[in-house]
Amino acid sequence: MPTLDPALHDALHLQVTTALDEDIGSGDLTALLIPADAQARAYVLCREKAILCGQAWFEACFRQLDPAVAIRWYSQDGSCIGESQMLCEIQGNARALLSAERPALNFLQTLSATATLTRRYVDAIAGTGAVVMDTRKTLPGLRRAQKYAVLTGGGANQRIGLYDGILIKENHIAAAGGIAQALTAATRVAGDVPVQIEVENQDELQQALAAGAKLILLDNFSLNQLREAVHLTAGRAVLEASGNITLDTIRSVAETGVQRISIGSLTKHIQAVDLSMRFE
Repeated sequence: MPTLDPALHDALHLQVTTALDEDIGSGDLTALLIPADAQARAYVLCREKAILCGQAWFEACFRQLDPAVAIRWYSQDGSCIGESQMLCEIQGNARALLSAERPALNFLQTLSATATLTRRYVDAIAGTGAVVMDTRKTLPGLRRAQKYAVLTGGGANQRIGLYDGILIKENHIAAAGGIAQALTAATRVAGDVPVQIEVENQDELQQALAAGAKLILLDNFSLNQLREAVHLTAGRAVLEASGNITLDTIRSVAETGVQRISIGSLTKHIQAVDLSMRFE
């Protein structure tokens, strides 16, 4: 199982605790049907092709309820899993296994979904040199987990939140009095965090370049506009395409020469991977 950085480990602990509290509340009444000291063995099956992600969250759900639980994995985060494939075996206190089952599967199937969709986008632009990026359009409370899943699927992370990066959008520009003014203000407050500005047309792109922008988001540009933007920029800034980009269109976008492509659907338009847990 992969080692998580401290911030992600802390987020995992909070997410798992919240999920268990939400489901169990004052106690799992149905689990009381089982003797308190009963032991059980179970296994998890995958019902479709996917990229596995979320082992640490899955394990943490069981270990919070039974620290002595034994989990044996047959696949690791980032690996391709298939239909009817056994992912792991679990042995421990029967009540704990029953109570943790749903939260644990919720994490595993949701994070695997994000990793799987990310891998599809990454594979679609293989060889172009462009990078698939995530956004802040994440499920509430699961941002760090989903961003980990994007990395697992082969994508790259943008800023975690509003505190570790600056993205100057249309309303910021209007409030600041213009593109140059917004970039000047951002330079004063940014410190060592990245500064990106969003532009909606070639004129705004030229203004951003003239003001010294080094990271520019091209919002809803057509393919021809993207090619023109790459030519106009001539390597003076990193260009990122965004807006209504799908699996059918992403390769054409990448072939325009932009370095980055951000996809909100990686973390907001996902369909949970079909997993099931069965007791022996």
